[in-house]
Amino acid sequence: MAKKITPRSKDYSRWYTDVIQRAEMADYAPVKGCMVIRPYGYALWENIKEGLDRRFKATGHVNAYFPLFIPQSFIQKEAEHVAGFSPELAVVTHGGGKKLEEPLIVRPTSETVIGHMYSQWVRSYRDLPLLINQWANVVRWEKRPRLFLRTTEFLWQEGHTAHATAEEAEEETLLMLEVYRDFAETDAAIPVITGRKSESEKFAGAVASYAIEAMMGNRWALQAGTSHFLGQNFARAFDIKYLDRNNELQYCWTTSWGVSTRMVGAVVMVHGDDQGLILPPKLAPIQLIIIPIWTGEEEKEQVWKAVADIKAALGEKVRYKVDDREEYSPGWKFNEWEMRGVPLRLEIGPRDVAEGRVTLARREGGEKLTAPLAPQSWGEGGEQEGLAQRLHDLLDDIQQSLFQRAKSFLDENSFEVDDYEEFKRIIERDGGFVYAYWCGSGKCEAAIKEDTKATIRCIPFHQKERAGRCILCGKEAGEQAVFARAY
Repeated sequence: MAKKITPRSKDYSRWYTDVIQRAEMADYAPVKGCMVIRPYGYALWENIKEGLDRRFKATGHVNAYFPLFIPQSFIQKEAEHVAGFSPELAVVTHGGGKKLEEPLIVRPTSETVIGHMYSQWVRSYRDLPLLINQWANVVRWEKRPRLFLRTTEFLWQEGHTAHATAEEAEEETLLMLEVYRDFAETDAAIPVITGRKSESEKFAGAVASYAIEAMMGNRWALQAGTSHFLGQNFARAFDIKYLDRNNELQYCWTTSWGVSTRMVGAVVMVHGDDQGLILPPKLAPIQLIIIPIWTGEEEKEQVWKAVADIKAALGEKVRYKVDDREEYSPGWKFNEWEMRGVPLRLEIGPRDVAEGRVTLARREGGEKLTAPLAPQSWGEGGEQEGLAQRLHDLLDDIQQSLFQRAKSFLDENSFEVDDYEEFKRIIERDGGFVYAYWCGSGKCEAAIKEDTKATIRCIPFHQKERAGRCILCGKEAGEQAVFARAY
């Protein structure tokens, strides 16, 4: 299996595509720029959804669904929004065999249609805040598609909220950014940088945009989630008003925020290696693969009795699968499940049964160890050490180990520079995140991008107390920005 995967050092892009396809996560669709998400990839996305959805509901949000088709006039109501999205729009001009009176836009994002509905639903301050999320597909015509990272159609969630005050809306924007940070680091084991997007990088129609930025295995950046403070721009465009406590009519303040299937790509690129996927246990569709090993019928009966005991001990505490295919050798199965990134492998053969133990192998690091076969056993200190507990502890350790490994990689490849020639050497040689002072000028930002292909990923929240000088023009600057090449 691994021999079919291009080494990362040889061609990182090819490696990424090889892993996605060999692990049967996704494949190319007959429509250019689109993908088919296969069951294994979709199971990973479902676990991402569950982790996020649980957090959304815990913060008071509810799910709804809005139409796929949006009247063209809606898109045109917010000038900056239409200008930002026009090159990416898919437009329906005919339906039912007839030309439509008004063209319909295939949903690129839902601020406009949701804004229209909010204007119908909001009447009083008693109706606020309105906290709604939807899980949906969107279409943005993509010129350079890449599985999970950039496709013409992709899956995501988009939250849209309306508030009585700017302060409440800004608080919501940052709250959801923190939800994304917590999910990325806790569930996906991906360390991220949180910060504000530059004016040129912000969402079309937003007052301010914030993002979590992650470093991939080739030291490029990936915007893994965004949260936008929309001010009153969409409220004014769609007449979202409410009567306040003084019985005066006011425009609402709105937000939007989203994470997409590119998070699947992030998990692949942050943790994967030349053997294939390495999945964090909290998101892995299969946390434990059980591989029975035997040669004769008598051994088979003993081993399968032990497997039945293992399954009874695990119950629903661990997401496991038993690979009972007899047409493949144990070695072939080891390689396949390693390539698919299953965090733990459990091997059980006649000798293991005789000795009352199982052999475990970690996908991350490759370490092999043993655990008691008995559902309940006792350690030297009197602590309970049953198989299920042992597996649970190992999965927790793997989760933390993956995060620390990714955090070390991020730290080792983040640089603070004040010399532009050094800045260029880092970006062009090995890549990474470069922290440099920036004067805030769009001209400097554009010139750096033209010269190095590096963009401002964000202006991080945590800033030094002292001022500095712009990395390009030398003017005094109050903030550092994070520059990197990005997907």
